[in-house]
Amino acid sequence: MGGDEFTVILPDCTDAVSIDRIVQKILQVMNQPFDLGMGDIAHVSCSIGIALYPDNGEDSDELMQHADQAMYVVKQGGRNGFCYFTQNMQQQAEEKINLTHDLHGALERGELEVYYQPIIEMTNRRIEKAEALLRWHHPHRGMVSPAVFIPLAEESGLILSIGAWVVDQTVQAIKDWHEATGQWIPVSVNKSPVQFARDEHMDWLQRFEQSDLPRHILTIEITEGLLLNPSTRVRDKFELFRLHDIELSIDDFGTGYSALSYLNQFDVDYLKIDRSFVQNLVTDATNRALTEAIIVMAHKLGIRTIAEGVETEEQYQLLKDFGCDYAQGFLLARPLPFSQFMERISLPSDHVPVPVP
Repeated sequence: MGGDEFTVILPDCTDAVSIDRIVQKILQVMNQPFDLGMGDIAHVSCSIGIALYPDNGEDSDELMQHADQAMYVVKQGGRNGFCYFTQNMQQQAEEKINLTHDLHGALERGELEVYYQPIIEMTNRRIEKAEALLRWHHPHRGMVSPAVFIPLAEESGLILSIGAWVVDQTVQAIKDWHEATGQWIPVSVNKSPVQFARDEHMDWLQRFEQSDLPRHILTIEITEGLLLNPSTRVRDKFELFRLHDIELSIDDFGTGYSALSYLNQFDVDYLKIDRSFVQNLVTDATNRALTEAIIVMAHKLGIRTIAEGVETEEQYQLLKDFGCDYAQGFLLARPLPFSQFMERISLPSDHVPVPVP
């Protein structure tokens, strides 16, 4: 059916046991190493989606569509397996289509808003930075989780225009805060791998350069996976950010990857310790050891650290004892709309944030 997609038709085969047996044989065969000649060996895996006639479709087009949906469930679950189509998959697919449709035009309709979560300097517990976080106020569904709509924005390509808008909003917010309070508050903005791969012109960068904001006022936040096998395009963009005095932060550090050599290859300013470490910091000795090791390693390399997801005073004190530089989390402040963040930074300088119930 395509470059790497094939269709298997099993006529008059309605016995699930027989279908499972055939599918397992296909998987076993595909898992065998392929001899490419000249001593080269290749390994591939196979993801199989299954649709049954007439339960899952009355014609070939409908059956193919549903088998395809089941196949993508396998891919999302780790690949190298099989899955039967269910009606719930169809409902999820329709939900995804509807949400993506609603996301088109959400920016023009004023449904998107940038919230700002304070980042606290640990020794004095004062707000010294913030992270820009996108929120979607859907007119009928209410607040849609970023975990739901950000992937849709990436798949549809809307993340490019939305991401540029977030930077523009952030730049204006920094100016407004300074005008109202006299303070310059640096802000970090998340950029996804999709933006690095497809955002060619980066008009937002030109607008940022023309804003005449102080140096190092903007930080680009990325996940560490983007640095493991960076393309020339990614490296060029990092160099361009550095040229414009934009700092680089690695989000969710320590989750899923073990290659640390990129910390020597790139001029990283911050490591954000993932909330999964912070969550069990008090009760798990291994988490404490790993967290302290990350902080020590970062400082040895001249990199500052930010702990995410700080929710208890015990976590805060441990991180402070380890020498962590900054913290953010519900203990200190939730993400706030622009005006509420303005109120927070307008408080007296000796104000100490109190825990949020």
